[in-house]
Amino acid sequence: MQQITLRLKPGQDLKKEIEKIALDKNIEAGVLLSVVGSLEGAKLRMAGSEPENQIVKEWSEPLEIVSGTGTVSKNGCHVHVSLSDKEGSVIGGHLKDGCIVKSTAEVVLLVFEDISYKRVADEETGFKELGTE
Repeated sequence: MQQITLRLKPGQDLKKEIEKIALDKNIEAGVLLSVVGSLEGAKLRMAGSEPENQIVKEWSEPLEIVSGTGTVSKNGCHVHVSLSDKEGSVIGGHLKDGCIVKSTAEVVLLVFEDISYKRVADEETGFKELGTE
């Protein structure tokens, strides 16, 4: 196993940067162990969404990243985050493009060397789901 730790800077897109790391580091299989920091706003897919009728919500206020987890691979990533607003209310969901780092985002990944993750179309869910080799 190998760990990758990095800091994202203001203006970077959280999801795109995690995907870029997976490609640049040629990650076959890994997990997002930790992500903390802040966002200018957020775009998240909500639970219960179907591919043809996705429920995506957007927030345009500063938010703290209080947790994040997911599977990471050059073949596709699946990340969920929890975010809090200035009142301490927490929201969460599936990370979408458009979550821009406000001050910082500290990302820690754990990379596995004995498996490869794929994203495989699942007829039942309509989404590309986790497959392994």
